[in-house]
Amino acid sequence: MSLDLKNLGYEVEGEKYLTDVNLKLEPGSFNVLLGRTLAGKTSLMRLIAGLDRPTAGSIYMDGIDVTNIAVQKRNISMVYQQFINYPNLTVRENIASPLIIAKTKASEITRRVNETAAILQIEPFLDRYPLELSGGQQQRTSMARALVKDASIILFDEPLVNLDYKLREELRSELRDLFKERNAIAVYATTEPNEAMALGGVTTLLHEGRVIQTGLSTKVYRNPINIEAAKLFSEPAINLIPGRLSQNEVTFDDSVHFPLDDDLSKIPPGNYVFGVLPSHIGLVPNHDDDLEITMRMQLAEISGSETYMHVVNDHFNLVLQLSGVISYHIGDSIKVYLPTHKLFVFDQAGNTIQTPSQRIRGN
Repeated sequence: MSLDLKNLGYEVEGEKYLTDVNLKLEPGSFNVLLGRTLAGKTSLMRLIAGLDRPTAGSIYMDGIDVTNIAVQKRNISMVYQQFINYPNLTVRENIASPLIIAKTKASEITRRVNETAAILQIEPFLDRYPLELSGGQQQRTSMARALVKDASIILFDEPLVNLDYKLREELRSELRDLFKERNAIAVYATTEPNEAMALGGVTTLLHEGRVIQTGLSTKVYRNPINIEAAKLFSEPAINLIPGRLSQNEVTFDDSVHFPLDDDLSKIPPGNYVFGVLPSHIGLVPNHDDDLEITMRMQLAEISGSETYMHVVNDHFNLVLQLSGVISYHIGDSIKVYLPTHKLFVFDQAGNTIQTPSQRIRGN
């Protein structure tokens, strides 16, 4: 089944949640909706599911207009952030519930419940009740109930957000593998760029209720259409530095200068915004064109096996994403190295002029 969203809009009491959303999702595709909280991800999923009706536009499934078709008549499943299970039913009964409602044969119910439980590794818990399970097992049960009915479209509304990091990684991998052998459309909402990249497939960037870019996840990451897309697909957010490009050099905020390379020389002189990902800046030079900048230590955040280092000077600030636990004192003077061949270039309106993947040296 294909899913085609045409000029969708959704408004409640004058407040716009979605505006002019156009998307075409193919059978067997894994689609990620990436956006900040309140970007419109859940609103869009509820329209697809039929839980709410759009105030503009249409929804087509296999070319048929289903905009006003009731939720019960759409072959769609949905998994939520919360572990939504029937507390008075066993895991087996929870998983079987949509099949029982559909009056599926008992033998077929048994087969499909056992098969789905095996895929999600909850076979040993089939006769337990939800409250006897861990958070991860409860969410696997919710997923199993969504998957068992062989829905044409399965919606995942940040389903792993309440789980610990290790379990999230494990379930992400299982979901990705699970849909390789299905012809259903999967739509997965997340606020996390790393999750979008890990899931792969097609990523759609949502910002303030509008689609700003859609495409293969790696392509959107490497070639954001504008500054907002670059910020959405970067965690920590991409560093942005105002600067000027002249015939001979680039100047960052009238303080740091470096000569043009062959790629930057193709851009007309003028004022631009230059971007560099936190993971691309280091404490030691790695390339001939690395730009040395003296900064002051402002803050170091330890996150697992990484350090997010915030540094400033009198003109701009940067965030570095470094491997390992790195310790500096606040106020320390440090040298950072920025690879100029990995710069993004945006015009004053925020549109992308050049990305690292478009440059001779690539990424």
